[in-house]
Amino acid sequence: MFNTNHQNNLQLIARILLSSIFVFSFISKITGWEGTIQFMSAKGIPLPSILILGAIATELAGALALITGYKMKEAGILLALYLVPTTLIFHNFWAVEGQQFQMQILHFLKNVSIIGGLLLITSISTTNDTEVSNQ
Repeated sequence: MFNTNHQNNLQLIARILLSSIFVFSFISKITGWEGTIQFMSAKGIPLPSILILGAIATELAGALALITGYKMKEAGILLALYLVPTTLIFHNFWAVEGQQFQMQILHFLKNVSIIGGLLLITSISTTNDTEVSNQ
């Protein structure tokens, strides 16, 4: 249905769209440094002023890798693994009620969907790497 050029363009658009949330997130952490540290502290995160640096580095490196296509498999795995504890800690819908329940379950499911997209990118990257090495 699509030729290789169209597939490559669609994959690039998909990678840019998928990475956009990580770009926004690391910029938000940098520009809202104190607020992010307070939020992390309120969630019981130990050493938030140190762990925020790891979060920023993970989001920035992962987003850049997705956008450029460099080390996509590794970036997809890294970001998916990063999102698992992030989702469980920050979007614990089971511990809230009412409007907060609705908001947190939406964010939880959004992150689960992003993890699915990252795993898909990882599998496409693996398939393409295999195809390239077999030619």
